[in-house]
Amino acid sequence: MTERPQRTAWIRRFHSAAQDAPHVVFFPHGGAGATYFHPLSHALAPSVQALAVQYPGRQDRIAEPLVPDVGALADHIARELEPWADLPLVLFGHSLGSAVAFETAVRLERSGAKVRALIASARRAPSLATRRALPALESDREVLDILEMLRGDTGSPMPEDPAFLELVLPTVRNDFHASNHYRAPAGLRLRCPVTALAGESDPAVEVAEVERWSQHTTGAFRLRTFPGGHFYLDDRVEEIRAEITAAAGAVTT
Repeated sequence: MTERPQRTAWIRRFHSAAQDAPHVVFFPHGGAGATYFHPLSHALAPSVQALAVQYPGRQDRIAEPLVPDVGALADHIARELEPWADLPLVLFGHSLGSAVAFETAVRLERSGAKVRALIASARRAPSLATRRALPALESDREVLDILEMLRGDTGSPMPEDPAFLELVLPTVRNDFHASNHYRAPAGLRLRCPVTALAGESDPAVEVAEVERWSQHTTGAFRLRTFPGGHFYLDDRVEEIRAEITAAAGAVTT
């Protein structure tokens, strides 16, 4: 049996599942760390083993250089997932994480690994260019305005404490740059099924743009929409858990 680490610099496991449980790999959105998916990991255990990707430059990897390119991130993550490559994996990405998950799935399939499914949340299809003019992101105000727009009515305004901003804004700016400059070839397709999830009131991406994920798989495709904005999933842990469990083919008790 392949020996699998409890964690690596890139891969985190918050809860345990049965040894033969199916696995899902979570890819966070821009500016976020692996702990964003802690609630979903808890909800999935013990039926599904959740692994969460930790990008460099945030949380306990804050001192490491940021990676400003989606493809480069996927190169690293595909290598880090080698201990799990003998398993059929579900990859789940949110926003920027959907693009990173897609590129990681492409690399895994090319290497002969089995990808059970890709679930892409709150992200336009990989081959679509952004539909709006991009801000230069040179000022902190530009970055904060985008964050406020994406957060919508999900909670209190972003704190503007100088120490906090100095810590997080470089990471957010880097990730926005990576997200805005990513675009895959129109003919790049996965073999695995793809499920695309969207918030009906997402200010950053239209449902029609999410539906275009259908053009990036030769397998089955399904679109599901939810009331809410860019972070619609925060209040729908149980529904997202059910999506992942179904994609993983897990047996719940």
